[in-house]
Amino acid sequence: MSQPLTWQAVIDVERRQDYFQSIEQFVAAEREAGKVIYPSAGDVFSAFDSTPLDKVKVVILGQDPYHGPGQAHGLSFSVRPGVKTPPSLANMYKELAVDIEGFSIPNHGYLQQWAEQGVLLLNTVLTVEQGKAHSHAKIGWEQFTDRIIEVIDQQCEGVIFLLWGAHAQKKGKKIDQSRHHVLHSAHPSPLSAYRGFFGCKHFSQVNMLLEQMNKSSIDWTLENIA
Repeated sequence: MSQPLTWQAVIDVERRQDYFQSIEQFVAAEREAGKVIYPSAGDVFSAFDSTPLDKVKVVILGQDPYHGPGQAHGLSFSVRPGVKTPPSLANMYKELAVDIEGFSIPNHGYLQQWAEQGVLLLNTVLTVEQGKAHSHAKIGWEQFTDRIIEVIDQQCEGVIFLLWGAHAQKKGKKIDQSRHHVLHSAHPSPLSAYRGFFGCKHFSQVNMLLEQMNKSSIDWTLENIA
């Protein structure tokens, strides 16, 4: 029996493409020039380390990494322990508190526990310059993350995609909805959360869908970090 496809194999194929080499050259040159680029080089692909391809059950699509000091560590919406919970994630917690019985808002924004249960926390752009949102939006990452979504679409069955806001919804247009589940809502950002994110009940819907597919549900609760 053939080995299941891994993220490492997918990334290795992309690394040989011209577009990917130009991304890596651009980011390396920016770091070399003394610019602060987030996340750190070792964390750029950490979403794939945390959630192997054959374990993906849910995809939460973000945009680009947080651009403040110490925030980004390679998982969309997540921040390192000890860093203030950003506004969009705070709104996700508010929705969880209403949607999931027993969920209490944690004292941190570190979502590693979700990632380890099969929630791929994927940004569409994987690097950013400090203090400059979307500064790396046009360097080629979108092509790479389109490929990632295509691989999930083709290799996995019954993945639940949470597409919040116009950017994520456009990105997910090609997902085969006969094989996968796609849930749409407004983005949890303070600018749009009241236009349909609050009350979307996506977290409980995910678990209902997983149960229907005889997959184990996601424990969304996050323990406080001392």
